[in-house]
Amino acid sequence: MRETAAAELLPRFRNLAKDDIREKRPGDIVTVADVESEQRLASGLAKILPGVPVVGEEAVEADPSLVALIGRPGETCWIVDPLDGTANFAAGRDRFAMIVCLVHDTKTIAGWILDVPNDRMAAAEKGQGVTLDGVAVQGKPQATRPNGLIGDRVRKEFDRQLSDGQRQKLGELTTLRCAGREYIEILAGQYGFNIYRMTKPWDHAAGALMLREAGGDALRFNGAPYSPADPMESGIIGAATPQILAEVKAIFEAVQFPLLAPHA
Repeated sequence: MRETAAAELLPRFRNLAKDDIREKRPGDIVTVADVESEQRLASGLAKILPGVPVVGEEAVEADPSLVALIGRPGETCWIVDPLDGTANFAAGRDRFAMIVCLVHDTKTIAGWILDVPNDRMAAAEKGQGVTLDGVAVQGKPQATRPNGLIGDRVRKEFDRQLSDGQRQKLGELTTLRCAGREYIEILAGQYGFNIYRMTKPWDHAAGALMLREAGGDALRFNGAPYSPADPMESGIIGAATPQILAEVKAIFEAVQFPLLAPHA
């Protein structure tokens, strides 16, 4: 991952030509860095586990049927986000990441997130814990109210519908517009939870495993455990500790979301 970042991402950061950026659909951009990074990662992962398919974000854009490779009974696949936070990257903002995870059946069994600009690596194996830059991470209850990472539309509904007392329990709410970076900041103790309405597996499979391995959890909006094979519209609430997760989920369920539709 670091080799790919050094070869494909960092040389292009703040150095993209106009033709290096295009829209996949309105508001959803991709750059030449995304494509080249995914190709290099796929080549390297094929050498690590020959014959195991790679489900990459850009490959799925070209062939949506590849998503069906995730969660096949008895089968294993890699899931790759070659450049998480593409809009930040294209705008020259230093909040972007690279995410790789390994899935068997419907479970994520290993995951890695590289905060590329700061060279921070989070790594987890199912049942073996999670590390951030080689140091074991274990979530701890926060003495003060948790702060969270959520999208703008959810935050606006919280601000509009919650009582002052409920809203104050959530602390500061913001977004980094980069799921991988957000999971790393939760592991680092800078934030207590995150909420996403759209849960693309390349954004969340590794991070959800890491929260669980740190002693927290990641649940769907309906309360079911997160699985990368679930529909992407199922939503996710993740937290560093069970206490934070329970409190945030209870507040979330008190809010009606008239605009709650699939959205990254």
